[in-house]
Amino acid sequence: MAKVKVKTGYVCSDCGATYPKWQGHCTACNAWSTVKEVRLGSERPGRRDGFAGASSPVTLLSSVDCTEESRFSSGSDEFDRVLGGGFVPGSVILMGGDPGAGKSTILLQTMCHAASAREVLYVSGEESLQQIAGRAKRLQLPVERVKMLAETSVERVLEAADAERPEVLVIDSIQVMQSAGVDAAPGGVSQVRESAAALTCYAKTSGLVLIMVGHVTKDQSLAGPMTLSHMVDTQVMLSSTEDARYRLMRTTKNRFGPVNELGVFAMTEKGLREVKNPSAIFLSRTDNAAPGSLISVLWEGTRPLLVEIQSLVVSAQYGSPRRLGIGLDQNRIAMILAVITKHGGLVLSDQDVFVNVVGGIRVLETSADLAVALAIVSSLRNTVLPQDLLVFGEVGLSGEIRPVSNGEARLKEGVKHGFTRAIVPKGNAPKRGVPGMEVVGVASLAEALDAI
Repeated sequence: MAKVKVKTGYVCSDCGATYPKWQGHCTACNAWSTVKEVRLGSERPGRRDGFAGASSPVTLLSSVDCTEESRFSSGSDEFDRVLGGGFVPGSVILMGGDPGAGKSTILLQTMCHAASAREVLYVSGEESLQQIAGRAKRLQLPVERVKMLAETSVERVLEAADAERPEVLVIDSIQVMQSAGVDAAPGGVSQVRESAAALTCYAKTSGLVLIMVGHVTKDQSLAGPMTLSHMVDTQVMLSSTEDARYRLMRTTKNRFGPVNELGVFAMTEKGLREVKNPSAIFLSRTDNAAPGSLISVLWEGTRPLLVEIQSLVVSAQYGSPRRLGIGLDQNRIAMILAVITKHGGLVLSDQDVFVNVVGGIRVLETSADLAVALAIVSSLRNTVLPQDLLVFGEVGLSGEIRPVSNGEARLKEGVKHGFTRAIVPKGNAPKRGVPGMEVVGVASLAEALDAI
């Protein structure tokens, strides 16, 4: 019998820094008495117990079978869209979000529907099985085939997974999991890292889909070591709009699909329901048109999304003018104001400028630049823009209007929602036109101001 060699190391429980020997002071985070001895696992010939699979020979890349992984549906079209088409066997998904955002609810709904065709195992370390059963009953979910386990020990979870052989394993949450070989409290850097590594290794070697729920910190970043984000295949963030009626699901990392894909859900008394046409919920404008309001088209992942841009420009009352943006980058707003002053001939140095994206959507691309600029000018001049006007385009520092991707698809989305006029970059103006819409192509900010 091969002799078992136990490997140990020294890890800071605060920041996760590793050291070859014990020391009282962590030089990485300047904390004292946080370096603890950690058992890294028993090492056998050809295997590191619990953290990697069996050793494999050196292989030519040309000889590796690169057939596309077969996916299966999660039971939710919006969830499938965010993931890039569904679950990939052997993948690891990390879902984060604020407390109360609906992480456990949407995963319970997904597992209840997926259990009709797949073997699933839901591991809860935060709630009792009675609490979960009560929520499932309230949401009227099919629970006949859903297997549950209330456990926080990683070793016992893996033993249960070996016995049940699920195709989907949910860990709610990774911050409460603990490994027996780590001398640290649950939720600490060492425990989260080693627990996630053991679960990830099991998912890769067994081919199951692993979904881990992660907590977030006050600055909306995932709690725990950064290695947690590196080791997973897909990272999904779930957030709520300002009125708490809708939930926005977005991927920040995806090895099997597009990044920044957006899924929209409505929070109801029966749980989270998919929103098939998210543009409609963000276009609830009043019948009485007001200055400073304009519609733009964002491109979220693989589909267009219509949003309302609002601006308010008033005389500065307290000395230095304020520039405030909600849903937009503050630096981007400052740049657009400078371009308006330089190339539009409008003075804004004595004006407070407020810009808002209605519905709690955060703009992550530059296609809304032109809409922001025209909304600011509309509010400054107290001029109402047409309700059926659509605007998108990137504004350059020299006042030019640059084209954006998927311009024709954005225009077609506007036609579906009743927009008949559009101001777009000249490079995005279709040569054959768009049926039902009058498109004006502009090359500079001055031309766009003339067009309105």
